[in-house]
Amino acid sequence: MAITQKGFIFKRVEVKYMLTDEQYEGLFKMIGDKIQIDDYGLSTICNLYFDNTNDELIKTSLDKPKYKEKVRLRSYGVPKSLNSKVFLEIKKKYQGIVYKRRVSLTLREVKDYIENGVKPKDSQILRELDYTINHYRIFPKIFIAYDREAYYAKDDTEFRMTFDKNIRYRRSDVKLEAGDQGTQLIDHSYHLLEVKAGGAYPEWLIKAFSELKIYPTSFSKYGAIYKKEMLERLEAASVISSVTGYNPNTVYGNVAGSVQSV
Repeated sequence: MAITQKGFIFKRVEVKYMLTDEQYEGLFKMIGDKIQIDDYGLSTICNLYFDNTNDELIKTSLDKPKYKEKVRLRSYGVPKSLNSKVFLEIKKKYQGIVYKRRVSLTLREVKDYIENGVKPKDSQILRELDYTINHYRIFPKIFIAYDREAYYAKDDTEFRMTFDKNIRYRRSDVKLEAGDQGTQLIDHSYHLLEVKAGGAYPEWLIKAFSELKIYPTSFSKYGAIYKKEMLERLEAASVISSVTGYNPNTVYGNVAGSVQSV
């Protein structure tokens, strides 16, 4: 991670793993003495993900291109006031490498920027964000929150591991200050682990993954929600079709094709 006077820049590989309760507990028994919880400890992460009316960014992401990008607004916990600190981020992924740029602002500054076009300050990161927001015509589209434990390796503070649980989301009242409640995405017995590394994994983690049969998975929180909602639409369309005789595609558009494409 590089820190500039006007923001933060990250460059690393990020790999996800879905763990059962048993794997989660087993992992800590094996590597607990190798990692240290970070300053945030157990915290609730709140996010607004940006997209346009056509869901262009998430559709592109699910096609797994060599290059993709996303914009989000993040807070650690629910902001208590408009003066609370939040992070506006642009995250780009090219051939498996993640480049994340983010700038710290107050919630008031972000709202003035997004709602009224008032730029809080000038910086390279904000210029990138401004270009992307205006190019795609994106706006806060979905709220996603989860409870996170964040750790770093004791012998390498740049090697990080985060464990997310209780992932929930909402499409209405898409504001950080509106609370962290939402619809559950996955069962409480699962933990989403993300390993964030600038280089090779340490041997102690490779050994633990091998013994516990922990393997990489392709999982996007926003992507999983989008596919879940598309399947729900398809099921609803099928019910309507069985009752009315209408073709589901006539009722909802080409829903079946859309689900197959993601």
